[in-house]
Amino acid sequence: MHSTEIEVHTGRTAVVHDLTKDAERFLGDSGAGDGLLHVWVPHATAGLAILETGAGSDGDLLTALDELLPRDDRWRHQHGTHGHGRDHVLPALVPPYASVPVLDGRLALGTWQSVCLVDTNVDNPVRKVRFSFLEG
Repeated sequence: MHSTEIEVHTGRTAVVHDLTKDAERFLGDSGAGDGLLHVWVPHATAGLAILETGAGSDGDLLTALDELLPRDDRWRHQHGTHGHGRDHVLPALVPPYASVPVLDGRLALGTWQSVCLVDTNVDNPVRKVRFSFLEG
């Protein structure tokens, strides 16, 4: 298994950060053929999603999460910024892992699909992301 960890600077606002180019670079550096790319975010307040970016879907996801998980006082987990407890619920809905088939060293994504880090935690501006390639 080939594996590496990168740092992603997400800043102090909620973001959907496209990791596709980072994943492709990792596969190229690994000399990947056929197999499976596993992506992992070792954080309690971030997740991964496969979705279209750049056409509004990334913003729509953040809006949906704001509506589903409002940043208010309902959360029992209350350290950090106002409403931060919702960030700890996020990985139950947007999991901290994703797996993508790799064929001949290339991600087998659909035409408009991207691998994205979803980070709503404004208290933590730097995230780690682990890419692991399992040959098949």
